[in-house]
Amino acid sequence: MATPAFEDIAETFDFLDDWEERYRHVIELGKAMEPMDPSLQVPATKVEGCASQVWIMPRIEAGRFDFQGDSDALIVRGLIAILHALYSGVPVGEVAAIDASAELGRLGLEEHLSAQRSNGLRAMVERIRLLAAAA
Repeated sequence: MATPAFEDIAETFDFLDDWEERYRHVIELGKAMEPMDPSLQVPATKVEGCASQVWIMPRIEAGRFDFQGDSDALIVRGLIAILHALYSGVPVGEVAAIDASAELGRLGLEEHLSAQRSNGLRAMVERIRLLAAAA
């Protein structure tokens, strides 16, 4: 059920030999992401439960979910880019049906992130699901 953009990331992860290369790739994904307008980095868009500063602003167009996100940490910015690939363009009503844990598990992220980063990733997924449900 993953989007083509997420499948591309999963294929790249399969190709990369070790976690140091995968971490670099996650950081590069974050660097390539369009920065969020600082005026949107407000308490209403902040994701609680993350060790780093994280903001997510939804955009719903033609019934499809999208969001803009940012973080003050490079690795977290990369995780936001991965979540963007997983959810962007999905019909709003199908966002909740995406098994983010299983999809992200394909990348092996949970085993290689600190407990704080894993908790933050779960908080971001929950925020995305809540935003889609409210749309």
